[in-house]
Amino acid sequence: MNQRKFFSKRLRMVLVILSGVLTILVGIFFWYVSDYYRAEEVALEVLATADGISVQDRLTVLSPTVPTDTAIIFYPGAKVEAVAYLPLLSQIRQTGVTCILVEMPFHMAIFDSDAAQDVMARFPETEHWYLAGHSMGGAMASQFASRHPDEVEGLILLGAYPYGDFPTEDTLVVYGSLNQSVEDRLDGAENVVEIVGGNHAQFGNYGEQKGDAPAEISAAQQQRETVEAIGDFLRRSA
Repeated sequence: MNQRKFFSKRLRMVLVILSGVLTILVGIFFWYVSDYYRAEEVALEVLATADGISVQDRLTVLSPTVPTDTAIIFYPGAKVEAVAYLPLLSQIRQTGVTCILVEMPFHMAIFDSDAAQDVMARFPETEHWYLAGHSMGGAMASQFASRHPDEVEGLILLGAYPYGDFPTEDTLVVYGSLNQSVEDRLDGAENVVEIVGGNHAQFGNYGEQKGDAPAEISAAQQQRETVEAIGDFLRRSA
């Protein structure tokens, strides 16, 4: 009887300790994901004032003036507020494609790397799908494209390198010359555009990013050159 009480007491102690550790870990997780990069005012203005933009649950859809059967699904970078990419995507849609921006759980694409599957199902009228992403969003987009090569016609990586086995001829990599970590991992890549003076963060409008080199060009210029590269890639892929 005493032994049974002893083990019961030990079990309660273990459960209390485990509960305390779990509470601490959950607290650390929510503290970590709540500390993210907020969109700058220029990005919020696009959402508030631009025509042809609609918000549907976790998706922001940017439609071109003329209806199209081609769309780009965009995965944001880790810990970046999704709307920070609206200035870039608003320019891309002017090339004649629909852009669909996905808001990720906790601002981390790693928690919903298969989000594109649901997007495709919601827009059955779209015939040609491209997947794009920035930083970790690019890695997760690359992973999805590798798993679903028959559903994705092209992959566009911004400040990211290919991750998986998606065809290199159907992959575009755009990176800033000051983002050396990407350049070091591009062996075998076929379609690569280096933006001289660009850095990692300026594909979006969310301010400076920790550990990123200060850009030598403006965010507007980096994004203009990015849009040109993407436009050329889409035309070649058509």
